[in-house]
Amino acid sequence: MKGSLFAFLGGGFITLQGVANTKISQDIGTWQAATVTQFTGFLMALLILMFVRDGKWQAFKRVKPLYLTGGAFAAVIIFTNVTAIQHIGVTLTISAILIAQLSMTFFIDSNGWFGLVKQKMRLPQFIGIGMMIAGVVILRF
Repeated sequence: MKGSLFAFLGGGFITLQGVANTKISQDIGTWQAATVTQFTGFLMALLILMFVRDGKWQAFKRVKPLYLTGGAFAAVIIFTNVTAIQHIGVTLTISAILIAQLSMTFFIDSNGWFGLVKQKMRLPQFIGIGMMIAGVVILRF
């Protein structure tokens, strides 16, 4: 239940961030909006970290360097979200993002990438993705 609540909140904030970034980019540019967003996100995370103080910095050495690039993906995410929202609107953008995320998770799970246990994708998962794609097509027209 707790995980679902956090996922729901995260999804809502992704949408709010996309809309806010689109408004910022209209005034100062898309890459500038990405920079502002990354910077304010860093400041917020740092502020929260100062209060949480969970003391796990010692484990930082165990993180593979490849995984440390995860934050850099956010710049591309922001740019692509803003550009998509400007072209197709918030609803279609978020719908397409969800389909892309689920499709990528299929590849990751079915191949066991990033050290995850391989998962077998079955017909219900493919039907679910197909229904989402059909929903986006219906939304588009």
